[in-house]
Amino acid sequence: MIRNPRAILAIYLFEMNRTRRTLMQSIVAPVISTSLYFVVFGAAIGSRIDEIGGVSYGAFIVPGLIMLMLLTQSVSNAAFGIYFPRFTGTIYEILSAPASYLEVMLGYVGAAATKSIILGLIILGTAWFFVPLEIAHPLLMLLFLVLTAFTFSLLGFILGIWSEGFEQLQFVPLLVVTPLTFLGGTFYSLDVLPPVWQTVSLFNPVVYLVSGFRWSFYEVADVHVAISFAVILAFLAICIALVAWIFRSGYRLKP
Repeated sequence: MIRNPRAILAIYLFEMNRTRRTLMQSIVAPVISTSLYFVVFGAAIGSRIDEIGGVSYGAFIVPGLIMLMLLTQSVSNAAFGIYFPRFTGTIYEILSAPASYLEVMLGYVGAAATKSIILGLIILGTAWFFVPLEIAHPLLMLLFLVLTAFTFSLLGFILGIWSEGFEQLQFVPLLVVTPLTFLGGTFYSLDVLPPVWQTVSLFNPVVYLVSGFRWSFYEVADVHVAISFAVILAFLAICIALVAWIFRSGYRLKP
């Protein structure tokens, strides 16, 4: 139960102000790096590739690139947000304040998700300068964007509590999330893969996220959109269960 909404707002505003102070690293750098993907894959390579499902290749990769940025930034923002107070020892001041674990979590996760959503919308706007875009289901697209950002910010929050050093903090975003996203249909449709690899790819959860998000744009997907939503909701439930266990046990929060 939320009893101190001011605590949530205080943590949320502090994290958002930290983003403002590091604007180049938090906003500008991801937008520039993603724009380079548009230039290389969308313009240079895309002009030599046939349409996929009736969609030009440059436009086809836009949802995948947004999802790539969304997943990595959500995990990294939330993980660093909660890890640094643990690293500096100020976490104990936060935990001794009149705020529950739930309120602390909502403050950090809400800020991380907000940053990722803002980035996603900026990159979506940037994409219009490079490729022709259409969004068949804008409300569904926004719902998928918010659900994914919040879910992976929860994952980042868990990672930030679990990590004992910067190496562990970077491990999941760089060596797990990013490769799974590249292999999850960001730059291609599963239809171009041999049947065996199509089956193997279905064990990659990011496939369902990219596919569902792309469907909201073009009604083109590798798996049914209902399955994509079921996967993201199931992953959200798992993250909520893990956070609830952390709250009950005080795992790496209590000295």
